[in-house]
Amino acid sequence: ELVLDTWDLQYERNGREHRTAELGGQQLVVRRGQPFTITLRFSGRGYEEGVDKLAFNVETGPCPIETSGTRSHFAVTNFPEESSWSAVIQQQDGDLLSVSLCSPPSARIGRYHLTLETSTGYQGSSCHLGDFVLLFNAWHPEDTVFLRDEDERGEYVLAQQGLIYQGACEYITSTPWNFGQFEDDVLSICLKLLDTNPKFLRDQNQDCSHRNDPVYISRVVSAMVNCNDEDQGVLAGRWDNHYEDGTSPMAWIGSVDILKRWQKFGCQPVKYGQCWVFAAVACTVLRCLGIPSRVVTNYNSAHDTNGNLVIDRYLSETGEEERRSRDMIWNFHCWVESWMARPDLAPGYDGWQALDPTPQEKSEGVFCCGPAPVRAIREGDLQLRYDVPFVFAEVNADVVYWVVRQDGSQRKSTHSSVVGKNISTKSVGRDSREDITHTYKYPEGSEKEREVFAKAEHEKSSLREEDEGLHLWIKLSEGANNGCDFDVFAVITNSTDTERVCRLMLCARTASYSGSVGPQCGMKDLLNITLEPQAEKRVPLRILYEKYGESLTPDNIIKVVALLTEYQTGDVVVAVRDVYIQNPEIKIRVLGEPMQQRKLVAEMSLVNPLGVPLNNCVFVVEGAGLTEGQQIKELEEPVEPQAEAKVRLDLVPHQAGLRKLMVDFESDKLMGVKGYRNVIIAPQP
Repeated sequence: ELVLDTWDLQYERNGREHRTAELGGQQLVVRRGQPFTITLRFSGRGYEEGVDKLAFNVETGPCPIETSGTRSHFAVTNFPEESSWSAVIQQQDGDLLSVSLCSPPSARIGRYHLTLETSTGYQGSSCHLGDFVLLFNAWHPEDTVFLRDEDERGEYVLAQQGLIYQGACEYITSTPWNFGQFEDDVLSICLKLLDTNPKFLRDQNQDCSHRNDPVYISRVVSAMVNCNDEDQGVLAGRWDNHYEDGTSPMAWIGSVDILKRWQKFGCQPVKYGQCWVFAAVACTVLRCLGIPSRVVTNYNSAHDTNGNLVIDRYLSETGEEERRSRDMIWNFHCWVESWMARPDLAPGYDGWQALDPTPQEKSEGVFCCGPAPVRAIREGDLQLRYDVPFVFAEVNADVVYWVVRQDGSQRKSTHSSVVGKNISTKSVGRDSREDITHTYKYPEGSEKEREVFAKAEHEKSSLREEDEGLHLWIKLSEGANNGCDFDVFAVITNSTDTERVCRLMLCARTASYSGSVGPQCGMKDLLNITLEPQAEKRVPLRILYEKYGESLTPDNIIKVVALLTEYQTGDVVVAVRDVYIQNPEIKIRVLGEPMQQRKLVAEMSLVNPLGVPLNNCVFVVEGAGLTEGQQIKELEEPVEPQAEAKVRLDLVPHQAGLRKLMVDFESDKLMGVKGYRNVIIAPQP
């Protein structure tokens, strides 16, 4: 009989060919629909065609069944079979046999057991060759996640680092993020996440048989990144600025730390996340499994709880929030887009799908959202799966400001706040912003926009400021830097031919990105402003650091509200502007020649811009391929005003190529300051 002596699953060669080499370690990770090679060495004699029979068995999940696609038994043949598992002899050299195995491009993803069965005449034996992990394959034209452009595959599947857009609509900032989908243990944690999901626990066979479908998998990931269903999800969300019993959402700089904590503490939710953290962790899991994914940011994002596409806000005559409405406008909101075909829908909806793992509303009884075809959102096809109406509202709802008078009566104001602005994601292969608003909505005021709103039964409010002849907006003089005083201006124009007499209220308050406001930090009430015909007036409001410093949230936002009331008609015009307070820059220097497996020194520094010392200063550093996990450097001494906080860190990069070194700075008064530096690591000579 034929006796197997040794075998080699060719981790490195297969890893290179399947673009999984960065996962490293002694494991075979391959992409579906693409052949991989193993070598078998027999003892005594080599394989003889026609005499010996060779077959393989692959199994995934706890209850592998052929009919569910979780088990396959296939003999070695002379030519590969496209639609099922196959094995073909590549070459034979004495007792060494090289065999090429290939899964169908529709195979279930996950961890597989691989067994070889040999038989000669009546004698046979089987041998377990080991395990391998099968991933989605964006390089294979028959795979439902196929992406045609190589640069896009590089960014959306392989890039372990990126930028996430934050700040405010008028002041977009980017924060670096370490996705780290190929870092140690991340793949096994992602597979564990699939095996922790309630659908798997309810029916293991059915869940595993659906794992060939990116629509199914991405929806599971969207639900499992938040813990709101008591489903042992990864992250707990919190928005009230009380994060003492966990990590502040602003402090994270990557997903790896979060996923490892979740696994280490027995799938207990990690505290705490906000939208970009949920989206970034989902992006890591999806890229790890091979689904092309990116984090996107929507500015002035509506959270429409009652589905009427109108967000009602109530203000007192002094510009205070009168009563809380569950409908909110977020300064920005992040979600994920994943690229996949939608064979479950009519043709035309393949491509980017919106997925939102931040727990907001339930979908089919679970806190998850998507995949919603971005094209369906643009076309107003609200009946399509999944959750298109919710995302449609996020980018299209109307905002109506009601001014509540002292006698309780309400007056609808005119206001041109536009929801769904500057939808942003990182550009492919560059550290710049790509604006993708046009993929979600037709140009404002276009004929196509009107058609879509008609289809979605959405009456766009025709109330625009032009009708009144009085216009109001808020301008910022120059950058607003943390620690400094700055001016905002209310600019009022009267475009009519008659004089107007008005009252102007200006009020500034610190705010969170979710739209909730804190104490007042600047106020002006001018009871008697006379506007000449066709004239413009600028009214300044000085905002002092001593007023905003104590109550500034880690989101660094000050919300300025202006109310202009015309005495004669009682008409009210409202303007709102979110001012982003800029943190100081973290300077990063790299000393020495960056080379693989050679020591490198990074120097990080930051100047304290505040009028008070900073205590408990910490620099947190990480970067896939550069650092072994997270490196933390604490400063012994407080940093005095205008003094420099500086640390040095030794690194030994273990991967070549372009890498990002991510830095986060924390202290008692200045938190969540981010910086990054691109470093090109030369390969080992």
